[in-house]
Amino acid sequence: MPPRIAQLAPDFEQRREGPMLEGVASFADALEENPAPRRLGDVRLRYEPGRLLGESHPPSFWRKQLPVVCLLLAAGCAVGALVGVLWAGGAEATPPLSMVLGVLTVALVGVALRLEGQLGRRRFVLHFPTERLRLERLRWAPGATRVEWVPFDEVTAVEIVERAAKHYALVVVWRAAGEEQPTRREVLVEHIPASEQEALVRVWRLLHNAFGLRGAGLA
Repeated sequence: MPPRIAQLAPDFEQRREGPMLEGVASFADALEENPAPRRLGDVRLRYEPGRLLGESHPPSFWRKQLPVVCLLLAAGCAVGALVGVLWAGGAEATPPLSMVLGVLTVALVGVALRLEGQLGRRRFVLHFPTERLRLERLRWAPGATRVEWVPFDEVTAVEIVERAAKHYALVVVWRAAGEEQPTRREVLVEHIPASEQEALVRVWRLLHNAFGLRGAGLA
């Protein structure tokens, strides 16, 4: 835990205080009177009656075009490599230029796939009436969106993780009841600058209290 964050939230003991905080309704009422910040890191936060929503910002139009540009360049390199091989005719060895273009084709396809994967957006929803957390990974491909439901009482921790260049992430940790698989983790918010530390601790405490974890203080 970064020293500055630790000073703002001195007690980070992650032990559950009972099955849940007394009265989820009262917590939701308090949240309505003292709403969460509208933005934290790469996520927009919004409170609606009975639920808190967080959704990462959509990528820009040009960023969405980068995978397409890489694939077009890869196609051009592939055609160039094929033309080079055909031009060589009966040559025993593949022309060096065709080999280079072939390597570039593979590399550009790999870059395109990586960029496409980074276009996925995150969304989480705290449903207070049902005491469940909905985690979503939004993909651009139809039917590729991943959705998972986590009961509040399965959440074991909400962690502030320090990234490179003095940025932070907010991570939820849980373990499904009755399953032997290891503890699971999911990023809720990324790219939180040091200038948003106050809002970060406020949201951390809010989530801590919502999940019924002890040691967060008042949000």
